[in-house]
Amino acid sequence: MAALLYDIVQPPKDTRNTLVIALSARALFDLETEDRVFQEHGLEAYIQYMVEREDVILPKGPAFEFVRSALAVNDHIRELDPKDIELFDIVIVSRNHTQAAVRLINSINHYGLCLERLSLTEGTDPTTYLEAWKVDLFLSPEEGDVRRAIQAGYPAAVVYQSETADLPHDQLRIVFDGDAVLFSDEAERVYQEGGFPLFFQNETVKVSTPLDEGPMTKFALRMSAMQQKFHKKRVPCPIRTYLLTARSGASTGKRAILTLRHWCLQIDECNFNAGAGKGAMLRAIRPHLYLDDSQRNIDAALQENICAARVLYGVQDKGTEREPTQKALRKKERSESNGEK
Repeated sequence: MAALLYDIVQPPKDTRNTLVIALSARALFDLETEDRVFQEHGLEAYIQYMVEREDVILPKGPAFEFVRSALAVNDHIRELDPKDIELFDIVIVSRNHTQAAVRLINSINHYGLCLERLSLTEGTDPTTYLEAWKVDLFLSPEEGDVRRAIQAGYPAAVVYQSETADLPHDQLRIVFDGDAVLFSDEAERVYQEGGFPLFFQNETVKVSTPLDEGPMTKFALRMSAMQQKFHKKRVPCPIRTYLLTARSGASTGKRAILTLRHWCLQIDECNFNAGAGKGAMLRAIRPHLYLDDSQRNIDAALQENICAARVLYGVQDKGTEREPTQKALRKKERSESNGEK
């Protein structure tokens, strides 16, 4: 099966112009049970657990549909031009042990995913390979890894385990939040300093001044360049991008639109929510990936079974007190059961 798949849909051999998405194994597959084995019983028990279940296919993880749809875009690009090398290149960058990787590979082949590039670090920091892979976006449930990636200058976000629904993979849909994601966090800093009055004043005075780039600007520009291949040939585009922002349309939306124009960044659909919740909009869009810096918005997306990824950037990140992770809670429970404080 793997050899047949490789013959039909090979990964790009020339990766100079590919759009590289790196993600952890836990972003692609649901490995929560396996992670619990590792946390509670250690590495040897984890490896044994994985080896004994090598033929048990792993369930889909939160970013699975995003990956599958990105690979489907490659098929459409090759239909336009078989020699085109500007494709999605998906790389698995995992802390997994090599002996545990057979189950990952079996699951990749079972789902028919053309994923040939892997880094297995056996517990060491996987972000050290981001430069070597020339990564354009890194997704992982490990907050520490995401922070290191962002500090090193790579677009990155924390994905959360959810009951992500099956989505059609004939069109890749990506939703960007505005401030502190697509744009800088200037507006959020001004709002925290002086509330709505200062925010509106700042936006009015600077309406013709483009916002600075945010952590996901370069990734969005790469996506837009891919879309232009289809627009130039006047054929349906398998990529659709969205801006979903808390900004108001008439009062503060103009600066956002002028900023996109200044960057020559085409976003297919813009939704100015004027501070309203985003859950209903996300339900209507049904994106494969939603990028936001607000935990509240991420939680709303997860309730809609959307693959949501939090961008750890700006004042929202610095001022947020996070709930303990499941891993931390399990560690705390073990400590309490052992009489530790």
